[in-house]
Amino acid sequence: MRGRPPVRPVAVLVAAVLALSSCSGTGSRVEQRNGAAGTRPNIVFVLTDDLAPNLVPYMPQVKRMRGQGMTFADYFVTDSLCCPSRATILTGRYPHNTGVFTNQGRDGGYATFNARGNQRDTFATALQKTGYRTAMMGKYMNGYQPADPVQPGWSEWAVAGDGYRGYDYTLNENGRQVRYGSRPEDYMTDVLARKGTDFIRRSAAAGQPFMLEIATFAPHGPFTPAPRDKDAFPGLKAPRTPAFNEADLSDKPAWLKDHPKLKPRQIQRIDRVFRKRAQSVQAVDDLLARVQATLKATGTDRDTYVVFTSDNGFHLGEHRLMSGKQTAFDTDVRVPLVVTGPGVPAGRTHRGLTQNTDLCPTFQQLGGAPIPASVDGRSLVPVLKGGALSPPRGGVLIEHHGPDNAAADPDRQAPASGNPPSYEAIRTPNELYVEYAGGQREYYDITTDPHQLTNTVGSLPPARLKELQKRLHDLEKCKGGTCRR
Repeated sequence: MRGRPPVRPVAVLVAAVLALSSCSGTGSRVEQRNGAAGTRPNIVFVLTDDLAPNLVPYMPQVKRMRGQGMTFADYFVTDSLCCPSRATILTGRYPHNTGVFTNQGRDGGYATFNARGNQRDTFATALQKTGYRTAMMGKYMNGYQPADPVQPGWSEWAVAGDGYRGYDYTLNENGRQVRYGSRPEDYMTDVLARKGTDFIRRSAAAGQPFMLEIATFAPHGPFTPAPRDKDAFPGLKAPRTPAFNEADLSDKPAWLKDHPKLKPRQIQRIDRVFRKRAQSVQAVDDLLARVQATLKATGTDRDTYVVFTSDNGFHLGEHRLMSGKQTAFDTDVRVPLVVTGPGVPAGRTHRGLTQNTDLCPTFQQLGGAPIPASVDGRSLVPVLKGGALSPPRGGVLIEHHGPDNAAADPDRQAPASGNPPSYEAIRTPNELYVEYAGGQREYYDITTDPHQLTNTVGSLPPARLKELQKRLHDLEKCKGGTCRR
């Protein structure tokens, strides 16, 4: 791996943990306990913040997971913004059903999520009722503060409000506020790794199925790497895709079409940001390695699903935009999803539309919890067992309220980063169709234009346009079973 230190401290730690798996039969005792007929599997869910697919090549542990399990090549989020995406993940419902479209205010944030009663009906509450030990660690939802109460459904809780800088933050640890400083050992991602692996060891010793969510703040800005990674990847530049500093924006909607071409100094900044993002995910990769080593050491690896994904993607130079998200382009709404675990085919890539609405029902089905009729997503368990969704999805909904310019919002975007007005979009296996507030529209044929360079809505056959409009408008008001159909 270019530019990485030849010996990483975590590698020594992981080797030591792995060695424990051969000591005094610990693994065999756990295997007998967790391998009994009818025993429910464990779930470890690692949710990153703003991690786009173009960072996966710099994460060797994620690449190993892809070889061990399944990669979902067409996995999309309902909104390329932190809080609405996390609300969807927790509940399995679209933003128009959670009421969470932004990070704060009347249509977003932790306060709106709770005011709508969403906190009482999540995968955590469902799994806890069936006997799971549940733990939430890291970033919960925008607007949550360490002085706020522990949320329903979680047996253990270690959640920060503002941990974006990686240092000098406060965790609510089961109702007690604990302050962390600026020492290397206080680095947020490493603290979460220590707490997460400790929870796994204690849960394995208790012989109780567990569900652990570790939600990192990395690689969200300001893109702070761990000290050991601050000099990694010297000279690394952002990918120069065909959409990078796009040559012609005349076909784009009004919010985008007048963006000037990126200047050399802006491109230098983009490259610097990409390099820092690649550096900051090294600790996330280490966290995954430590989690898997601990699962092996405790003998729970054969009974545990490990799920890795992101709340949204990230554009960085594409379509002349500086660093940001919130658009309907694939750079922002298509994110990695990799799953390993019992029965998951090794090295398999699933090509078929899936979405973050699907995680909640998947976790609940794995844990033997009933899936409420209000869930908009579909369980991916048949796919994880080597099958397929039947019938396959014809399209997924993306919905966004904007622009969100509140000064207190860590995801506030300047116009140069892209700040689209409200829109609704449908992404089919090979098309993207967008309708903006005010009437402007976009259409891209992904088969011939995978980077969404040419908006051809004006030449779309009327019958196809009418069909896409109907499907989009049906999804905009769907609920539960009507979304799944």
